[in-house]
Amino acid sequence: MADDKSAKKDKRPRDGRQGRDSRGADNDRPKVVSNTTAVSARFVAKYSDDVVPALRKQFGYTNPHQVPRLEKVVVNMGLGQAVTNPKIIDSAVEELRAITGQKPVVTRSKKAIASFKLRAGLPIGAMVTLRKAHMWEFVDRLITLALPRMRDFRGVSRKAFDGQGNYTLGLKEQIIFPEIDYDRIDVVKGLNISFVTSAKTDEEGRALLQHLGMPFRAN
Repeated sequence: MADDKSAKKDKRPRDGRQGRDSRGADNDRPKVVSNTTAVSARFVAKYSDDVVPALRKQFGYTNPHQVPRLEKVVVNMGLGQAVTNPKIIDSAVEELRAITGQKPVVTRSKKAIASFKLRAGLPIGAMVTLRKAHMWEFVDRLITLALPRMRDFRGVSRKAFDGQGNYTLGLKEQIIFPEIDYDRIDVVKGLNISFVTSAKTDEEGRALLQHLGMPFRAN
């Protein structure tokens, strides 16, 4: 009986091969290790290395969690012309995808307005919500490439805050972004870019964006 029990316990393969683990994978199977290194957006380092120390000095924050941060960026195209020209939605989606690198969501009307020939549920725009790496990469391109391409650019308004540290920037033309091919656009479209921050006041939100490089006008 003792020999039978020991034989039952010893079930290791006799040919020198390793057995299978609890997940059914061979222990001697080579593990695949990725050599790809994630590349952080340039403005991520700028925020942690430059903006955070500057804000702590300016406002006297004792806790690093008090420092305002950029939480998300919402890019929105409102297209009233879509009521009579539905195809403009398709071009807006493609242009927003090129500008942000992310798939847009089509926005629809919530109410019917007879005077504007607007029905409920009609597509009237497109929007993208950017977070984390996509957000920082977009802010980098907006500040360093797109805004300086505006004609007679003298800076953006300092007053477009909502009282809670969030800022909305209105642009009249999508063609300031280098990703847009001017020869292929059907209609020049405006867009709004909303910067949602964790700041509690407009002063803190303005300081956050200013240290990131947002070119505010003097007044």
